[in-house]
Amino acid sequence: MPQNPSSRIVIDGLVFHADGNPEPLRSGGVTAANITVAPYLEGAQSAFDAMSRWRRIAHDPASGWKLVEKAEDIAAAQAEGKTGLIMGWQNTWPLEGSLDRITGFHALGLRVAQLTYNEANFVADGCSEERNGGLTGFGRKVVQEFNRLGIAIDLSHCSERTVLETCELSSRPVFLTHANAKAVDARVRNKSDEAIRAVARTGGVIGTSIHGFLNWNGDPQSPPTLANFIKHVRYIADLVGIEHVGIGTDFACVQDVGEVDRILELSRNYPGPAGVFINAFGNKLVGRYPQETPTPRDFPLILQALEQAGFSASEVDGVAGGNFLRAFGQAWA
Repeated sequence: MPQNPSSRIVIDGLVFHADGNPEPLRSGGVTAANITVAPYLEGAQSAFDAMSRWRRIAHDPASGWKLVEKAEDIAAAQAEGKTGLIMGWQNTWPLEGSLDRITGFHALGLRVAQLTYNEANFVADGCSEERNGGLTGFGRKVVQEFNRLGIAIDLSHCSERTVLETCELSSRPVFLTHANAKAVDARVRNKSDEAIRAVARTGGVIGTSIHGFLNWNGDPQSPPTLANFIKHVRYIADLVGIEHVGIGTDFACVQDVGEVDRILELSRNYPGPAGVFINAFGNKLVGRYPQETPTPRDFPLILQALEQAGFSASEVDGVAGGNFLRAFGQAWA
């Protein structure tokens, strides 16, 4: 398998679950990853417990992790031979309507927060809401508080209107950590040209994804491929510039794929974003990715596909992690 150059910073914009062992990411040459560290649909207590556990793991010198609380920690993780743990959420349910909790969760290590997960919450509408609502009044305060404290805002599962309103309001870069172009594949979770342009105008990054919910043309005879992923990278790069493109695989970092079965079953509750893919290809973890790259250990093949598609070494460096590193630094400053 091709290896990533040792000097290249590689950042995965979204790992939806990890079991505590960084080996799959480390084997794939990933320097740091935004890892979902709290349950998607639970409240403050669950998030506090999960994040406290992750802090304990990351502070164990033998764990192989380095907790990322500022951009410089990512380069430090690489220098130390560790994997950078960027603690992220895929929903703001843990706030439970309390603005003050943001300070506490930031102190625990929260550095990336998706405003909502598919459906509406008290902050904003998600992409599965037909009404296409945007930010609530409370949600506008949340955006401003995330900006003030330095928590990167993720809009991957959010509605079109939520994306546009947040980009207009935010004073810092915002992110689509794992989303593709709707113009290439018209999936519910993918984003319009207008939304992608809005994110880029903030200085943010679009984490193009190999995941089948996003990287699929809707044909049950055509599973997700790296070639189709390259189409998304090229389209978004042509639309807003390669400096706004990253990679968000939506991988799981686990030793036992059975550990994520419960989370995979959650997907069945979202027939638009997920159900049609599950009906075509089943609900096993490896079936959600291109055949060549079923696990984080295969990350070098994603970068090789970019190189073979004609992207320059500096462009691949940016997409691999340099663009996320720049924008995260601005969001966390």
